Amino acid sequence: MKWKMISAAALFAGVALCSAFAAEGTHDSRIAIMKKVGGAAGALAGIAKGEKPYDAEVVKASLSTIAEMAKAFPAQFGAGSDMKDPEVNPKLWTNMDDFKAKAAKLQTDAETAMAAPPADPAAVGALLKSLGADCGACHQAYRIKKD
Repeated sequence: MKWKMISAAALFAGVALCSAFAAEGTHDSRIAIMKKVGGAAGALAGIAKGEKPYDAEVVKASLSTIAEMAKAFPAQFGAGSDMKDPEVNPKLWTNMDDFKAKAAKLQTDAETAMAAPPADPAAVGALLKSLGADCGACHQAYRIKKD
């Protein structure tokens, strides 16, 4: 249990440090948020695939991270942000309401799952598919994938 707490503390310290170096609304700040979401999704995937044992605390922490990052992400695209980011489809700025709605759906779905967390690896896998669809909807519409 101590290792989990130490690992979590190190992760949060690293996240805070990365956030301190990435100015809001820049490519780097956006990538930092996506890496946090990716790390949380990866922890859930490890449980769903049976690579890691089911751990309710890891599930809750991962869902919390996803919800918090989904809430914070739209602020990275405000007025004066980096509109020449090569990974962002320019139509995002003309479809901001849709973009915010997609982020809000991910946030709501993660928060709903936190209220009644999946109880086993199969349920974590089903939840991950749902959250992945939320992420995919936004990526499909607003992300330009670099080779």
